Amino acid sequence: MVKKWPVLDLGVQPHVPKDRWKLTVNGAVENPVVWTWNDFLAQPQTDIVADIHCVTTWSLYDSRWAGVATKDFLSVVRPKPKARFVVFHSHDGYTTNVPLERFAEPAALLARAWNGTEITREHGGPVRIVIPSLYFWKSAKWVRQISFHAEDRPGFWELRGYHNNGDPWDEERYG
Repeated sequence: MVKKWPVLDLGVQPHVPKDRWKLTVNGAVENPVVWTWNDFLAQPQTDIVADIHCVTTWSLYDSRWAGVATKDFLSVVRPKPKARFVVFHSHDGYTTNVPLERFAEPAALLARAWNGTEITREHGGPVRIVIPSLYFWKSAKWVRQISFHAEDRPGFWELRGYHNNGDPWDEERYG
């Protein structure tokens, strides 16, 4: 367990001002959208408390997150029946993949705040994905696009030997 949230990235921390932030949702969805920051804030907002687990063996307990719950997000974009996987695209070129059922879990969200303050740039603000049931590399920072697909599309770390699922309880670190 750590007391301070470590900063891990690919060596780039993109600056994404909220007034220029956009989230594009495409692929196998009934309602593709492009949200601005104001569109994002207009969605129902949810608070959760969840732990995060890093593949590098640290955990941070009882983090308070705020943002758009994925169940609310999914009700807007309405994935098509063939959609089984989700790919997150970040402003730094990073991608990661998850099965749709993991993204749809009750504790998953598109997070804008951590412990009562906006998520900082180094931690992926203004919006990052949070899927507490998976290792944190699956919770993409600086998210700019979410794509839905019928087939799996491994992302940055998955193509470099990390486990495709990333379940911390099964210690799925490496493929």
